[in-house]
Amino acid sequence: MFSTFVINKPVFFGSVAIITLFVGVGALLPEQAEAIFGTLQAEILARFGWLYLLAVGIFLFAVIILAAGRFGDLKLGPDDSEPDFAYISWMAMLFAAGMGIGLMYFAVGEPLTHYAVPPTADPLTAAAQREAMSVTFFHWGIHAWAIYAVVGLSLAYFGYRYNLPLTIRSGLYPLLKHRIYGFWGHVVDIAAICGTVFGLATSLGFGVLQISAGLEYLLGLEATITMQVGLIIVITAIAACSVVTGVEKGVRILSEVNLGVAVLLMLFVLAVGPTSQLMRDFVQNIGLYLDTLLLRTFNIYAYEPTPWVDNWTLFYWAWWISWSPFVGMFIARISRGRTVREFVVAVLFIPAGFTFLWMTVFGNTAIFLDQTVAAGQLAKDVQADISVGLFQFFQYLPWPAVTSTLAVLLVSIFFVTSSDSGSLVVDTIASGGETNTGAAQRLFWCAIEGTVAAVLLMTGGLRALQSATIATALPFTFVLLVLVWALFKGMKADVAQGNAHGQPAKQAHPATGITWQRRLALIINAPTVKDIDSFIERTALPALESVAEELSRRGRPATVEHNAEAETVSLNAPAEDFRNFIYGVQRKGHKLPAFSVFEAVKMDQRYEAKTFFSDGSKGYDIMGMSREQIISDVLFQYERYLNIVQSEQTSLVVTAPEHS
Repeated sequence: MFSTFVINKPVFFGSVAIITLFVGVGALLPEQAEAIFGTLQAEILARFGWLYLLAVGIFLFAVIILAAGRFGDLKLGPDDSEPDFAYISWMAMLFAAGMGIGLMYFAVGEPLTHYAVPPTADPLTAAAQREAMSVTFFHWGIHAWAIYAVVGLSLAYFGYRYNLPLTIRSGLYPLLKHRIYGFWGHVVDIAAICGTVFGLATSLGFGVLQISAGLEYLLGLEATITMQVGLIIVITAIAACSVVTGVEKGVRILSEVNLGVAVLLMLFVLAVGPTSQLMRDFVQNIGLYLDTLLLRTFNIYAYEPTPWVDNWTLFYWAWWISWSPFVGMFIARISRGRTVREFVVAVLFIPAGFTFLWMTVFGNTAIFLDQTVAAGQLAKDVQADISVGLFQFFQYLPWPAVTSTLAVLLVSIFFVTSSDSGSLVVDTIASGGETNTGAAQRLFWCAIEGTVAAVLLMTGGLRALQSATIATALPFTFVLLVLVWALFKGMKADVAQGNAHGQPAKQAHPATGITWQRRLALIINAPTVKDIDSFIERTALPALESVAEELSRRGRPATVEHNAEAETVSLNAPAEDFRNFIYGVQRKGHKLPAFSVFEAVKMDQRYEAKTFFSDGSKGYDIMGMSREQIISDVLFQYERYLNIVQSEQTSLVVTAPEHS
């Protein structure tokens, strides 16, 4: 089975070695593991806690600047690309991305914990309630989604606009160019895999803790570590079955049903709880969140040190950073064709908006119950064991057995879908961007994730999960900061290329030289697929080969790549410290105009031999050009490219002294 692996060997074996080292410490030194993990966590937070807080603030302001400025109009793909999904469908998928094990685990537990033990307010007071909800919103709000947006934006932008693999290393292309396929590219992908695996293990650990607490409540089964490890094995095996048997479609449907049930559960709590009060709380919570947003972004309690910020805010930031390749790749895959502005605004506010409502419904209802019918007992139960909070909460509402059973099923299904989807993400990175690698590899990563979660739970429980997450998030924090730099650099180059000498990127060199009679014939008698393929093979390919040969003869090595299956040819001329020159031709199809209902039903297509370039600027149809005319067009684009390179280098020379 393993002989069929398609892997990037340095990344695959490097990440497996690091993960094995962490797991080995827990497996071989179980008695010392908890102390080792605790010391590791304390050291990292003492020395680098400020970095997590500062970095997340940078991520938030960076993506807002990208969206608000001139870069916001750039497409995640070529300039003429269209979104793969309708706007409503896209928003629905982003909405679904915000739902998972974490919201089930912390919905009741976190607000009640902060209410009982607030960072600065007096416990169990109105001030504590306000602080509890504003802090919860802060931890689950736009800061988390800014982290995901950095990864998703980098993957989508450089993957779809630069035609690079959907791996984290591709985001470094503006800085490293083709050196992304070397040592530093491997380091970046290894950091992404390790962070993702431990981020997933943390979520799976939380899920198992809550499932076992639910089974203890429903069936009286004691929530022992043996039971929790057994649950990990069983649920990971179910996820593995979905990988091996190819029932991803069924799991996807189950996930959508799960999301619907979760929303219904939230609406049930809203209906049977203090509904009017909750809606007032929701408005108040948003106001508190906005009022304290800037201060909390940079508040590390430097003047009044407290372990609270380490246990909550810094852990969350590390967890979101570790989790970011997983969520980032999902939102990148569904966002091709969107503008940077659309992407950032939707990613920041759609999932966060749902999360705010969820936390208000469960959190404020829990505080209301604790203040009334529970008489403080609910807060005590949560402080004793946060994993039982949701089930103790349901005891004070109608039909507790039904709602608790649904909660156990919801968390279980989230566990399966997270493990299955997470395996795909990690496998894609480990294989260098390949998405069709076979079930064996995803099965391997699925088993790794389950093993990591089980070992960490056995050796240190929740503390070990937090320590591993914080440790593996540290190197990836630096990667994310570099991705932000690369995004600004890459987008700046795209805008510069589009505006070079006052010529927008959308203005392409016209297909001159074709007689008007020939152009009319092409318009009326639309070329077929065979016509386009023949033109690319017999005319475009020889033209590009001639230019590549002449460039190489003049000391500028160039190559021509020919993808016969996709009927795509491209001329590639590498450049130092600047994006390569690419002139490509590909077959593209679009619907013909219909002048009758009959023609519309036929849905015929017009095919074009369309150009594409390294900057993602809009291509144009060159069908009908002769070999010489194509060569002339290539030279026009190459001259334009050289002018941009020259102007960019001149700008660097002029501005260099200011940075010395």
